[in-house]
Amino acid sequence: MSYWPNLLPMPGRDSKSGFKWPVAVEQTIATPAHEVWEVISRPGNLELCHPFCARNPVQHWPGPDSRDEVHYLSGWVYERRFCQWFEGIGYDLEILRRGGPLAAVSWRIAATDEQACQLRITVYPYMLQKYPVVVRWIPHLVRLRPMLSSYLESVVRGFEWYTAQGKPVPRNQFGKHPWFSASKPIAD
Repeated sequence: MSYWPNLLPMPGRDSKSGFKWPVAVEQTIATPAHEVWEVISRPGNLELCHPFCARNPVQHWPGPDSRDEVHYLSGWVYERRFCQWFEGIGYDLEILRRGGPLAAVSWRIAATDEQACQLRITVYPYMLQKYPVVVRWIPHLVRLRPMLSSYLESVVRGFEWYTAQGKPVPRNQFGKHPWFSASKPIAD
């Protein structure tokens, strides 16, 4: 049984555009869907829920023109530009670094019952899309998919942690990540 709302695919990300192999992770959260929406739609929410986020400054919020930045523990800074906003359900955004797009990302919440929901994050990485399928398959399978899956699992677990505990998720709570954790310890 699928809990996911029947929404249109992200522009340019459907099967006709040639995009291959998005990476998706979902987590059951023992919190009502409307409460999880309140958390993911709050400005600066990544500072509370994201285990690799040092800061999450907001330029504009809320809605489809929302803009913020993710300052990772590793020192990387990405901009998030929101494209679509589905009140109570989720949003779609692009991640950019130095002005260039890195990925499209879809966040969705689906109620499983009155006291629980699923949080799903799907990433459409642009990184390998310019190469022929035969060339990009191995790097995607061996490196990109495992690294993104590990990262996304930590992120959805961070949101589960915050909704269950009511306090910010500790940095690197679910283990360090080679791309997004600090090389030296950072004080909370």
